[in-house]
Amino acid sequence: MKIAITGKGGVGKTTIAALLSKLYQSEGKKVIAVDADPDANLASALGIPRKEAEKIRPIADMAELIEERTGARPGSMGGMFKLNPKVDDIPDEIGYRLDGITLLTMGKSKAAASGCYCPESVLLRRLLKHLIVERDEVVIVDMEAGIEHLTRGTAEGVDAFIVVVEPGQRSFQTAETVRGLAKGLGVKSVFVIANKIRTEDDLRFIKGNIKDMEFLGYMSFNHEIMEADLKGSSPYSSSPLAIEEAMKLKKALEERLSEGTS
Repeated sequence: MKIAITGKGGVGKTTIAALLSKLYQSEGKKVIAVDADPDANLASALGIPRKEAEKIRPIADMAELIEERTGARPGSMGGMFKLNPKVDDIPDEIGYRLDGITLLTMGKSKAAASGCYCPESVLLRRLLKHLIVERDEVVIVDMEAGIEHLTRGTAEGVDAFIVVVEPGQRSFQTAETVRGLAKGLGVKSVFVIANKIRTEDDLRFIKGNIKDMEFLGYMSFNHEIMEADLKGSSPYSSSPLAIEEAMKLKKALEERLSEGTS
């Protein structure tokens, strides 16, 4: 199972990525959780203590590793470097392990431009393709809305591309942008998860705006998740309701994917 989760900042995609990671791990599956959002918060949502999370270096900041694997220093442009660097040992060597979950924090290329072929960008994209296309573990990627680390070959290997939305027009503007980017990369189905739902009106608003995306389910507005965020703890250990709703989403996703392959 390879799942990419994206959406506007603040919609709760990191919470959902963490809950799904924990649910798959609770079934005895090996999980690689990838924080590909420059505003990295997945460690906290997984329940990694703050002092430990602060020690995790983003791969994009590992200048020695990038130079070793690509043959060029980070930030260099236009020079000669490997476009297919070795990455298969990175999850085991660099990943932070937590009860059957391996966390990888990608970080952001300093060059920043989407499509840039700087060494750090090439390494991150090659790593993500390796995780999605070549690994056997469950891989769950918490992505920024720009999905900058995805290439066409990587996107086609994703089983489920999920956009998290909340009631509000700006959330759907981002969702429409993401849907267009995903379709352009060859993603066949884009699923929508509604988050922070308070009323039936919220749900109707979202269902009425998803257009050609497929509605997967919803998570309620949840004070326990907010409290967990304030404390830096995992929603999985703080909210039985969040676990129950995430289990329904997981079941719905697996059923949809099973229908698509039958």
